[in-house]
Amino acid sequence: MLSAAIQLNAGPDPAANLAAGVRAVREAAAAGAKLIVLPEKWVAYGDAPTLAGAARTLGEWSSGSLRALAVELGIDLVAGSVSERASDGDVRLFNTSLHFSPLGTAAAYRKVHLFDAEVAGRRYRESDAERAGDALVVSEIDGAALRLGLGICFDLRFPEFFGALADRGATVFSLPAAFTERTTRDHWEVLVRARAIENGAYVVAANQCGGYADGSRTGGTSLIVSPWGEILARAGREDPEIIYAELSAASVEQARAALPVRTLRRPAVYEGAIA
Repeated sequence: MLSAAIQLNAGPDPAANLAAGVRAVREAAAAGAKLIVLPEKWVAYGDAPTLAGAARTLGEWSSGSLRALAVELGIDLVAGSVSERASDGDVRLFNTSLHFSPLGTAAAYRKVHLFDAEVAGRRYRESDAERAGDALVVSEIDGAALRLGLGICFDLRFPEFFGALADRGATVFSLPAAFTERTTRDHWEVLVRARAIENGAYVVAANQCGGYADGSRTGGTSLIVSPWGEILARAGREDPEIIYAELSAASVEQARAALPVRTLRRPAVYEGAIA
């Protein structure tokens, strides 16, 4: 099946961002893509008020225009990540990735690992305005012998997270991201390829690109990587772009048969070493 990663630069206007994303999804679907992944926070990217202004409840996102788009086009759409307003009164938002199948909503994953870090002299504190999810999500890809494990951005730095998704049957990892320009340059490709190689799984990684009003920058370079770690498609650093690559269950089976890392693990030894 043909997959696509859509690279975008989210501007200050959520309506314009949404329109740009929908146009790109339609373009990718017209090119034959059946699995399409958008980047992290593509509807609204920025400070806490910006995110809150574009936030919706899970029910609103799940029943809205993105679901209808997936059904209309007959695609599996990973609608990047969006800001989800909780229904329990907590003002903090979830950073949520939604997988819409051709039949409607298939899965919702709330980002587990929040980006509290300092990069190039700039401090990031996602936990100030966002709350972490606490569940792994693996869903079915329509009409393909492949299963999708959902992750978001900073999750990429946690190999045990992706290993756990693989243990639950994931053969393709979707990774919407807004990696900073610096971390994209220094870490992005290495980490994306490593997660693919470690698990014998595809990674479809859609990153944001370009600069923002607050002076921050993301690094582009969206990637689609094979279960053997080969880069099947790569976007540029600066501009919105769509990249494509074919995915097959046979390639997953071949990579895992050649290097059966998941089945050769010895967790009892590792746990003993920690003790």
